[in-house]
Parts: sequence; structure tokens; C-alpha cells
Amino acid sequence: MDFLTIILVVSGLILYETVSSVDNAIINAQVLSTMKKESRRWFLTWGILIAVFLLRGLLPWAIVWATNPALGPVAALTASFSSDPRVVEAIEASAPILLSGGGIFLVFLFFHWLFLEPKRFGLKGEEFFQSQGVWFYAIISLILAAVVWFAIRQNPLMAFGAVVGSTIFFIVHGFRENAEAQEEKLLGSGASDVSKIFYLEVIDATFSIDGVIGAFAFTFSVPLILLGNGIGALVVRQLTIGNIERIKSLVFLKNGAMYSILCLGVVMMLDGFGFHIPAWLSPIITVAIVGYFFIKSKKALS
Repeated sequence: MDFLTIILVVSGLILYETVSSVDNAIINAQVLSTMKKESRRWFLTWGILIAVFLLRGLLPWAIVWATNPALGPVAALTASFSSDPRVVEAIEASAPILLSGGGIFLVFLFFHWLFLEPKRFGLKGEEFFQSQGVWFYAIISLILAAVVWFAIRQNPLMAFGAVVGSTIFFIVHGFRENAEAQEEKLLGSGASDVSKIFYLEVIDATFSIDGVIGAFAFTFSVPLILLGNGIGALVVRQLTIGNIERIKSLVFLKNGAMYSILCLGVVMMLDGFGFHIPAWLSPIITVAIVGYFFIKSKKALS
């Protein structure tokens, strides 16, 4: 990977992590506004360490290590820079499993937003799909069945990866929906700051999974994922502190994040099935889609 590609990949990761965590920043700001100054300072200081180093830092490394246990912890971290044929072979063998699982997770994430989540309609057809929310489970079930059918014929473990991806989706969204259901209770019940910090860490964890899984559509290099997602997480914290109202005014930014997620999910699945996907494609797609919806949001303000 040449230097220009590395810059492009890291920039794409930062942008993706930032826009995919907009909801996270808004929730953080709302809850932090009800907390004491000391508690806010603790979350914004130590919470950064948890969000960046423990969640967005350790998770991609753990995923690569889990799909390649024979590599060991150090080789899993540096695998993308290794010239050892055994390491290269192990990564290439496990890549389809990770790509199919991550692709399914991201595609399910998009369709959940399209069919079930409240939104500001940014493109024609979005209102129609939201009115057909009952079809969400049917659509994703058919997608999973189709991916598993074709994957079994190519690589049974790839089919298993797709099932794991769907399982992670439902686990993550179960936790997220339960946490979000508790938000109003926390804000209106006089709950302790400790309870609110715990809630924010749970929300952070669920959003970090979205970001880390999507990062593998950009690169399998754990150090680059750590750098891009880490900077993106710091940007989200900065938005939480001082620019949240401006972010809220960009009403179509979430749409851009979700269409990016759809494209990244498709890229991952195509890559898993053996299609050659250049390293620059995912960053370019992300910048183009987010840029379009950013401009659309600015026009809506004028």
C-alpha cells in the first residue's frame, strides 16, 4: 500500500467513524447536560480512553486475532505489514469469513434504518420504505438466505461468517434499543451520574462496533484502523463538547452515513466472494456520499 493510499484510507476511516457516530454525539450531549461538572469532566477525559483505546482500539485487533488464532496476538496486530508467507496465507484464508460477516452486519444496519428508524427524508422512496416497516425482517431474512446459499458453495465458513454477522447485528441492536429506552427514564428520574455514565459507555460500545466492523471495508491493517477510528472518536468527543447544535442542523448527515454503510457492506460482501476491490474505492465512496448529503443539508438551511 503506497503512501497516498494510506492517507486516503485513514481519511476515509476518520470521516466514516465521525458521521456514523453522529447519533452517539447527540445522545452524549443530551445526557451530559444533566450531569454535574465533575462527572462531565470524568466522562470526557476517561471516557475517551475507554472509547478510543479499549473499544475502538482493542476490538479490531481482537477480531483479526479471533479469525486467525494461529497467528498469535502480535502477528495479528502487524499482519498487514508482514511479508511472512504463512501470515499472508492465514489472512487471505480468513478474509472471506470476516468480510461476509461484516457485510451482512452493515447491510442489516442500513435496512433497519431505511424501514424502521425515524428520519428526515433525503431521497425519493425513503418515505415509502418507512411506511413498509413490516417487511424489514422478511427482506433481511431473504438477503441472509441468499448470501448463505452462495457462500456454502464457495466456502462453508464464509456462510457461517454471514450467520455470525446477523447474530451480532441483533445482539448489538437489542442492547442499543434497551439502552435508548432507558434514556428518558434516566433524564427524568433524577438518576445518579454514575448510572448515566454507565449508560453512555454502553451506547459508546454499540456505536464502536458499527465503526470497527465498517472499517474492514477500508483495510485489514489494524494499525490504520486504530489510527483512523481513534481520530474519528476524538472528533466525535469534540462535537459533543462544543458543536452539537451545528451537527443537529445538518439534517441529512445521518442519511449520508447510512448510505455509506450500505455501500461498504456491499463492498465487503463482493470482496468476500472474490471480486477485486481496489483499496481506494471505499474511501472515495464514503467521501462522495457524505459530501453529497452534507451539501444537501447546507442547502436545506438556506
